Amino acid sequence: MKMDEVVISRAIIESYMKDFMEAMEVDVAIAGAGPAGLVTAYYLAKDGIRTVVFERQLRVGGGMPGGAMMFNHIVLQEEGKRILDEFDVSAREYEKGYYVASSLEAISAICLKAIKAGAKIFNLVSVEDVMIREDDRIAGLVLNWSAVSWSKLHVDPLTVRCKVAVDATGHSAEVCGIVARKIGPKLGTKTGDVMGEGAMWAEKGERQILENTREVCPGLVVAGMTANAVFGSPRMGAIFGGMLMSGKKAAQIAKELLRQSSS
Repeated sequence: MKMDEVVISRAIIESYMKDFMEAMEVDVAIAGAGPAGLVTAYYLAKDGIRTVVFERQLRVGGGMPGGAMMFNHIVLQEEGKRILDEFDVSAREYEKGYYVASSLEAISAICLKAIKAGAKIFNLVSVEDVMIREDDRIAGLVLNWSAVSWSKLHVDPLTVRCKVAVDATGHSAEVCGIVARKIGPKLGTKTGDVMGEGAMWAEKGERQILENTREVCPGLVVAGMTANAVFGSPRMGAIFGGMLMSGKKAAQIAKELLRQSSS
């Protein structure tokens, strides 16, 4: 069969732009395609909620593919393993209460199921600002190609409108940092700012990540390591159960916010 490079190029551009145009107005827009962001996207999309994820890097997965110190395995507790079971990821018991899984299998399976459920994922796209409307409600995300910021080019961004936004950008809590600079005291922390993550303490960090997964200002939910970074809780290292459970809880919160907005 004869192959035409221009047809190939048109196919890519037209299909991508169709997907991107459909993402201009969604129910939930998620910043960050790490494990928490992808799990959030999965649980939303499988319920028919229009969901889009923007990831600034070339690959998805956040810190999960690297496991710990580039040993590509992760540890989960029983509750986290039950979520991995939903994604058909193999995990073996190391000792009572500790399960080990391949970080590559885990993130690949989560990403695949999120896409198959209907979530749209755009990589190499950064969130550089937010849309704020009445009552300081977050109403959308402001986007640019990651290469623009990496190259320090002055190029104006584009926007997407959403009913709920989720900050799953990890340790940097990028969207919450933007919000804190724009409307400071409205961010739901003691200081009205991103407090920054604490030192390593896996047990405490895993417990508090679920407590911290919440709506931090109208229309903005935090998930994954972002939640602990915003509220000053410890980092956890290479145990990932809390990340998965936080993503599931963030989806539940987003669903409730959507229900409230439609009633």
